[in-house]
Amino acid sequence: MKVIDCRKMACPAPVIAAKRALEESAGQPVQILVDAGAPRENVTRFATGRGHEVRENPFEDGYALTIGGGNPAFSDQATASAPAQKTVMLVTSDRLGNGDDELGRLLMKNFIITLLELERLPDRVLFVNSGALLTTEGSEVLEALDSLGNKGVEILTCGVCLDFYHRKDKLKAGSVTNMLTIAESLMEAGSVIRT
Repeated sequence: MKVIDCRKMACPAPVIAAKRALEESAGQPVQILVDAGAPRENVTRFATGRGHEVRENPFEDGYALTIGGGNPAFSDQATASAPAQKTVMLVTSDRLGNGDDELGRLLMKNFIITLLELERLPDRVLFVNSGALLTTEGSEVLEALDSLGNKGVEILTCGVCLDFYHRKDKLKAGSVTNMLTIAESLMEAGSVIRT
């Protein structure tokens, strides 16, 4: 079995290494060694999202993730049957527009709340940089984000951004994601809205 050591690698390197290893494995299981926390979560989410089974074992200050089984063509089948025109929203700040910070925060709050009134919603909302603050404890838009999630909108926040702002343990809306998923989401979208 192929073993890839991704310990001490920064996001998105562990996910990219896992992706390459799985592509090269010709259906054989692979083992990815990762640090606890975001690397473990991101690689596991990536693999299970593509139909693979993941077994976790503690290993020298991290985890050994054995990935295999399941249906590795799952993501290709899902992509083929999915609607081609997905809308992805990229939220890069906790403010909307340039100018006064207080006004910018109020505009962003109103924008996110107003999304709930629209007939057509984005399929996925990605929160990066200070936009990550909107999905964490203390944000004034958590209720609106939960409502969007209940309507089928996928809410994803950059794990590196949460770590940077020391908010990883305070995430309250959606789930943590990685740069590979963010890049794929943007490149595969029918339309991207940046706020």
